[in-house]
Amino acid sequence: MPIIDTSEVNRIAFLARLAIDAGDAAHYARELSSILDLVEVMNRVDTSDVAPMANPLESTQRLRADVVVEGDQREAFQKTAPATDSGLYLVPQVLD
Repeated sequence: MPIIDTSEVNRIAFLARLAIDAGDAAHYARELSSILDLVEVMNRVDTSDVAPMANPLESTQRLRADVVVEGDQREAFQKTAPATDSGLYLVPQVLD
């Protein structure tokens, strides 16, 4: 049974850059300890016969048809660009 004390709560709060009241540290210690107790109980459950799954629901994803809805507008977009060459946008060199 993992038990978290107030010094550990204060250290966690410091590392996470959280400001907590000194009076609340004991409450947080009890709450975090109960969460870790629950995790320990869950770890004892035998799941060797349970197949991994990505989603708990037996459903398939609805997909839309892959249809082009907008045509190629590269030439129209490049007309407003300051510099282009062979369909590419030219930009100033920033690294030597």
